[in-house]
Amino acid sequence: MDREIRSLLVVDSSATYSFYMTMLLKKLEYTVRSTTTAEGALQMLAASLPALVITDISLPKMSGIDMLKQMRQNPALKSIPVIIHSADSDVRIKETCISVGCTAYFRKPADPDALYRAIQAATEAIPRQNIRIDVSLNVEVGNPTVSSVAVRGETVTTLSEGGLFIKTLTPEPVNTIIPLKLFIHNREIRVTAIVLYSLAKTGVQQKESGMGMRFTNIMPQDKEFIHKYIQEQITQNLSLPSR
Repeated sequence: MDREIRSLLVVDSSATYSFYMTMLLKKLEYTVRSTTTAEGALQMLAASLPALVITDISLPKMSGIDMLKQMRQNPALKSIPVIIHSADSDVRIKETCISVGCTAYFRKPADPDALYRAIQAATEAIPRQNIRIDVSLNVEVGNPTVSSVAVRGETVTTLSEGGLFIKTLTPEPVNTIIPLKLFIHNREIRVTAIVLYSLAKTGVQQKESGMGMRFTNIMPQDKEFIHKYIQEQITQNLSLPSR
């Protein structure tokens, strides 16, 4: 049975926390299934294999640790990464989880950036370090004083702390370094970025043409502003449940 590449299984006895995690992970572009028991999780695993399991320790009957032990003894399940999250602060519990084969351990609630990096590291051959979000932001491409690229207004459709994707009918060649002026809320952010890949629209099936870019020069305060903006977007309308 093949694993579903971007499918995650969340196991938590709290329906409200499970809902919070499900919505957060969906905003990170994962497909999410959930259950409140280890027994239910094992049944779901028998039907289809996710890329990764995220489970609490405290579950109604079988604990998350015992479920992990069963998975590690099952040839069909033993290779599935398991992240354990718990409200318990006892360091010995973390040591136990690591010893029985969990991929990562987090105190609840897990920081979204750290959780995303852990999921990426466990499921991707080339893991991403920064969360990406879909956006629609104005950007001014080029600067006549330092670049040969003609100044023009375009739209950013994907943003991360480390770079962006600019939707444009005239993408620049790979390795072109371009000054950008990005507008978020009422803030003007000046950066320099290099084109990592360039997509020119060649047919109706291609969604959009544009260029993926990595920041090569950005002020620390602007990087922190982008980080906070992304955090706000992925946690918008989500409130942490009280345990």
